[in-house]
Amino acid sequence: MAWVLKMDEVIESGLVHDFDASLSGIGQELGAGAYSMSDVLALPIFKQEDSSLPLDDETKHPPFQYVMCAATSPAVKLHDETLTYLNQGQSYEIRMLDNRKMGDVPEITGKLVKSIIRVVFHDRRLQYTEHQQLEGWKWNRPGDRLLDLDIPMSVGIIDTKTNPSQLNAVEFLWDPAKRTSAFIQVHCISTEFTPRKHGGEKGVPFRIQVDTFKQNENGEYTDHLHSASCQIKVFKPKGADRKQKTDREKMEKRTAHEKEKYQPSYDTTVLTECSPWPDTPTAYVNSSPSTAPTFTAPQQSACSVPDSNSSSPNHQGDGVSQASSEQLQPSATIQETQQWLLKNRFSSYTRLFSSFLGADLLKLTKEDLVQICGAADGIRLYNSLKSRSVRPRLTLYVCREQPAPQGQQQAAGGGGDGSAATPYVYHAIYLEEMVASEVARKLALVFNIPFHQINQVYRQGPTGIHILVSDQMVQNFQDESCFLFSTVKAENSGGVHIILK
Repeated sequence: MAWVLKMDEVIESGLVHDFDASLSGIGQELGAGAYSMSDVLALPIFKQEDSSLPLDDETKHPPFQYVMCAATSPAVKLHDETLTYLNQGQSYEIRMLDNRKMGDVPEITGKLVKSIIRVVFHDRRLQYTEHQQLEGWKWNRPGDRLLDLDIPMSVGIIDTKTNPSQLNAVEFLWDPAKRTSAFIQVHCISTEFTPRKHGGEKGVPFRIQVDTFKQNENGEYTDHLHSASCQIKVFKPKGADRKQKTDREKMEKRTAHEKEKYQPSYDTTVLTECSPWPDTPTAYVNSSPSTAPTFTAPQQSACSVPDSNSSSPNHQGDGVSQASSEQLQPSATIQETQQWLLKNRFSSYTRLFSSFLGADLLKLTKEDLVQICGAADGIRLYNSLKSRSVRPRLTLYVCREQPAPQGQQQAAGGGGDGSAATPYVYHAIYLEEMVASEVARKLALVFNIPFHQINQVYRQGPTGIHILVSDQMVQNFQDESCFLFSTVKAENSGGVHIILK
């Protein structure tokens, strides 16, 4: 047994010696200068992989670059879009740079291009209501523009145009081969479009967007070449400088580790590529406001009779009120949603919600609607969507007296066996105003009586006398009172009198 163990030790020591000998020459063969990294990368396998990588010439190269001479905020996190603070009414230079390489877009060589600069909303919800927001701003500041060109300071721009109906856009022609700088002035401030104005509120961000076009076959500048934009906030004069200083001081108080999470502040703002603004140059020049889509609502009789079993104010005899109080269903199509908006007196928002289904509109919160439509219309639209009807001030139950034998009338009134009598069906009418004219109008709508033919409304009093129904009498009606009524032809005219019993 000892002999076997000794043989194992000999074999093991021999194997170790042979392995050490096999590795002894590796350091000498791969000494310094034996191989270089370039020799390694020159191997066929690395050449094959390197040829599959995209070259610099194959990467997308924008034809233009726009640089605004305003510093970016240092309080922007990495991978977020830059934010630039501007002062209201101050001129800021936007350099229009030709970024083409040799042979790129040769069709514009020696020719002019057209650029449109816009100030637009950054918030998507405000973009949907841009027209209403800008109209409100125009109403509050008549004669002012949101965006202007400082022509005396600008260089290389020609044929400048500002359209009176496009307060947030300017356009001009320029030659890419020449130095071009457009100086812009933004006159609106970010807090002018916030829903609450109590002081200290956070202003909404805007975007400066530049769209550039070349001429088409007809010589019109409609062929899109390039678009870029950046995010801005506009403050009252000197406010942007104070905000920039505040952000810088906050960053100085942060630790080195925290500072690594934020972008450095740059002296200029480079506009990043984006999609072109939906409005084409042709639409901008013509500037004809697009009309709201119109839909022909099904005609309803103004004197339609409602469901007699209904006891809800949403089912009044007023055919128009009944149509307007119908709740919007989530399954409503775009056209049905448009019809609902028209019936409920939201016609000014049909263009805004032209692509909304019923479900889309119902998903909007009260805050969304207030921000989109303003406080008054936003709350009204929210209440209409949630079917929040106004509680009636007075409810009356009315039945039209049918011409029938006296015996049947007494039976119907409960004086005898009513098994053979035709039951009286009452209709509910709801009064929002406690006036006599409202009673006549509701009776006309429920019972198909032309309103203009009703001369007077009387109430039958003691011993059968007829008492004129006045506003004071209506105010003293008990809620949920029941009346039979009949009509009597007026003697001196073709109208009728209504008698409540």
